[in-house]
Amino acid sequence: MKLTLPWLAAHLETSAPLASIAETLTRIGLEVEAIDNAGDRLKGFIVAHVLEARPHPNADRLRVCMVDTGAGAPVQVVCGAPNARAGMSSVFAPAGTYIPGKNITLGQGVIRGVESNGMLCSAAELELSNDHDGIIELPAGATPGMAYAAFAGLDNPVLDINLTPNRPDAAGVHGIARDLAAAGLGTLKPANLAPVPGHFACPVPVSLDLPAHLCPKFALRLVRGVKNAASPAWLQDRLKSIGLRPINALVDITNFMTFDQGRPLHVFDADKVRGGLVIREARSGETIVALDGRSYELEAGMVVIADDAGVESIAGIMGGEASGCDAQTTNVLIESALWDATDIARTGRKLGITSDARYRFERGVDPAFCEPGAEMATRMVLDLCGGEASELAVHVPQGYSAPAPRSLSFPFAETARLTGVSVAPDEAGTILGALGFGVARKGDAQEALVTVPSWRPDIEGKADLVEEIIRIAGIDRVHATALPRLEAGVARPVLTPLQKRRQTAQRSLAGLGFIEAVTWSFISQRHARAFGGGAPALALANPIAADLSDMRPSLLPGLIAAAARNADKGLGDVALCEIGQVFLGSGDKDQRLNAAALRKGDAGPQGAGRHWSQRAVKVSFDDARRDCATLLAALGLPVQNLQFVRGAPSWYHPGRSATIQMGPKLVLGHVGELHPSVNEAFAIDGPLVGFELTLDALPAPKARATRARPRLDMPDLMALRRDFAFVIDREQAAGDVIKAAQGVDKNLVTKVTLFDMYEGPGLPEGKKSVAIEVVLQPREKTLNDAEIEAFSRSLIAEVARKTGATLRG
Repeated sequence: MKLTLPWLAAHLETSAPLASIAETLTRIGLEVEAIDNAGDRLKGFIVAHVLEARPHPNADRLRVCMVDTGAGAPVQVVCGAPNARAGMSSVFAPAGTYIPGKNITLGQGVIRGVESNGMLCSAAELELSNDHDGIIELPAGATPGMAYAAFAGLDNPVLDINLTPNRPDAAGVHGIARDLAAAGLGTLKPANLAPVPGHFACPVPVSLDLPAHLCPKFALRLVRGVKNAASPAWLQDRLKSIGLRPINALVDITNFMTFDQGRPLHVFDADKVRGGLVIREARSGETIVALDGRSYELEAGMVVIADDAGVESIAGIMGGEASGCDAQTTNVLIESALWDATDIARTGRKLGITSDARYRFERGVDPAFCEPGAEMATRMVLDLCGGEASELAVHVPQGYSAPAPRSLSFPFAETARLTGVSVAPDEAGTILGALGFGVARKGDAQEALVTVPSWRPDIEGKADLVEEIIRIAGIDRVHATALPRLEAGVARPVLTPLQKRRQTAQRSLAGLGFIEAVTWSFISQRHARAFGGGAPALALANPIAADLSDMRPSLLPGLIAAAARNADKGLGDVALCEIGQVFLGSGDKDQRLNAAALRKGDAGPQGAGRHWSQRAVKVSFDDARRDCATLLAALGLPVQNLQFVRGAPSWYHPGRSATIQMGPKLVLGHVGELHPSVNEAFAIDGPLVGFELTLDALPAPKARATRARPRLDMPDLMALRRDFAFVIDREQAAGDVIKAAQGVDKNLVTKVTLFDMYEGPGLPEGKKSVAIEVVLQPREKTLNDAEIEAFSRSLIAEVARKTGATLRG
């Protein structure tokens, strides 16, 4: 909703400055989103008259213009606009003027050898429209030297108010003025709502052929003998100030009424109407060319106004081009009606029409202003266009009666009860009265009977009245009061350790490039059995679908199904994660909180898809293990103590998976590539790698004695690296060798890494070679050859004792 201060002054007697008005509007719930002061933005642009326009000596498409700027001697300007000519008036920008459409500050220059001391501007360069085909042409009589913003009526700041949907009464300047007056910012000027006497009966018959609630009232009046010329300057200025284009007096009056009073109207050229008007529901397939020049195909049930020739208007949304008013209109029909808000919103959405009329009708216009709105518009038509008016014909459906005014019994103590602010009954009654409510209070009674005005459909109960009182009295009167503490001292953490762990896991997985998914807790029995579930105790008694029959034993089936759906839609490489409940049985302790992640195709940590700078690499076990270790580190677990051992469940690939442990008994989860049978069951191409952790099973991180970071340990001595190659059984895990090597001397060994595995010629049958790098970090002195040799013998002996390995010769 937009308005200017002069427009507001037509309804509100006030001396308040712009800043105070804007602050008050926001304070009482009518938020001012922006204040656009075109006068400041267009400062420096002036009206100028082109005295001479001759061809440029060195350019075919340029002209050298001599311009009268009202400041003495003519100014020479080089202009490339095709419409630049002698005798026209335009907008001139002298050197030093900021051009908003080009984001430049104009300077004196020489164009193709000819000096140019300014610029004649287009509408696009002033950001008034997108028209950049030529310079602005001003009407004859424009005085050179006059500020363009003042000449064009753009020197008044425009307030842009963000209305909430429950305030249709503020969709007109008069309603906004009413609220400001109630807030003490001036006096509301009364509107002239006196009926216009009719000199003859309205000759156009009207039929309401539709359910009563769709059109409770339809008022129509004929004004004959009008002269539909251009609107007067004051009306054009008001419309232009809020971004509307003046068309002609009759159309401008309806637009003015929409924004001035929040009452949309429509005018028909009476000579273009064939027969009477029928308000009915559209028939499927009917079409109309609307006033925006577009053709709309109507659906059955949409409310229209039609005549003998067909549909003439989409009720409450937009009129038709065929019966529109133009310069030849001499007889006009003024229509003011009530329409069903829900029906207007539904029709507008289906047709894709956003109009000022729809905006107001779908929120609810004042039902009591139907006839007064028509009277006010008629008076404007007679004043601006002349003519003779008929009587106002008001049509209502048979048996329909207008709803009675709503009344509420309101105890004034309700304000203090709901807001904590004590507002005196006299003050509360004055506020409600200023807002248009009827307040019937006997003497000093602490309760009143409040009658809700017709323009406030949002007032339904006592709490709504409290809201009206407190927004005008001032939200700043509500004192901030701290909630009482249940215990003295510093508040304890609200989140449980498991909730914190879940939050940390979500952030960590997102940081690894995973997209969080939320999948069903139910899966098909076939998939449940494939992942270790499918027990009768976990089958649903009344599943919502056949493929959602069992409680899930794992998060992976849902993620795999989501990856398959993405692949079917062309998104083959995805990285998905989920944190949620899994169900291992029907007991109290059989429900677990798990975290799972899945990568498919090329969606590795290095980035998904193909790129010229790197070779596409399919996801592998190492990617899943790295993701899992990163997550566990973020959750506070000592990664150096993790063990990846054989024995993952059957839905993992037997040679490319592992069980994650801390110690021999504490199982944290599983990681690896999914078994090919899983790919086949879900009809998805591989490879698929992922992991699943049981967050409930993770040990709590050890509490630190201090929040300070430990001292950085930077050894003074150089680390030493030694390589060892052992021959072990082919079926034996390389991790056993690494674990044995790590336990030789924990104060000296800082890292053990597997860097090579070999099977083939040169080794006994059923054996393989495992090569490891051992990093030694001395602390007190540099190791000599004898000490290094002694350590090597100890390591070889320890690995042999624990794994049966022999040093490869």
